[in-house]
Amino acid sequence: MKSLFRSFAIAFSMYSKIPMPQFTWEKEDMKYSIVFFPFIGAVLFAVIGGIRCLGAILDMGSIPTGLFMMAAIVLVTGGIHVDGYMDCSDAFSSYADREKKLEILKDPHIGAFAVIRVLALSAVYLASIAIILDKEILSDVSLFFSGEASIILGFGFILSRALSGISVVSFPCAKSEGTLYSFAEGADKKRCLSILVKEALVVSIAMILVGGICGVCAVCAALLVFAYYKYKTGRELGGITGDAAGWFLCLAETAIAVAICAYVLLGGFLGV
Repeated sequence: MKSLFRSFAIAFSMYSKIPMPQFTWEKEDMKYSIVFFPFIGAVLFAVIGGIRCLGAILDMGSIPTGLFMMAAIVLVTGGIHVDGYMDCSDAFSSYADREKKLEILKDPHIGAFAVIRVLALSAVYLASIAIILDKEILSDVSLFFSGEASIILGFGFILSRALSGISVVSFPCAKSEGTLYSFAEGADKKRCLSILVKEALVVSIAMILVGGICGVCAVCAALLVFAYYKYKTGRELGGITGDAAGWFLCLAETAIAVAICAYVLLGGFLGV
């Protein structure tokens, strides 16, 4: 039990800014830490739901509410995944060889492509969630998420992290060093993979049960990005890195938001 709590604390210490007890990380404590990664998504679900509820109470409007949601995501996670997205944007845009791309990922400085792409991704994400909020009845604040689309959006934080965890214990690592390598090598891969797949299945089923076709669209969007993530990192980096895992997470959550937005718009257009 103590080891499981330590695994939980390690996952939250590494992938969030939520205060956790401090202790020396032992190899035994890291065996199951990755399976708690999706739990951070559950925290984001609750935080984003609270902001949505507050936005409805105060009649803030969809864009300010969306901006507060995005700020909350960065505050809870510490921006670690956005950092990975920006680093990968520079590396993939360099069109250099594999070794040079891995060097770029280690460079603490950011380039023009990192800024351009993170701004573009943020614009797409904000536009998508603003449309989702606009199309829902924001005055109904009896629950954190009163609309099906917002519930699916919240579940997306859990699904993206479950898929990311699956990649950590099943995809090859590009380097034999770094934080992700430590998590991958320290994990009980077989058991962690089994647990993470079950977590992904449960949340996917929940998304489909809540949203029907909308949920199917969101799940399919995440899975398509997951497949692209495996292909892209394998071809250009020879495997995954911590930065690549963050790149995937940002893309997956944006793809989920875009898929929900597309369904909402199409449903409104067809009168569904």
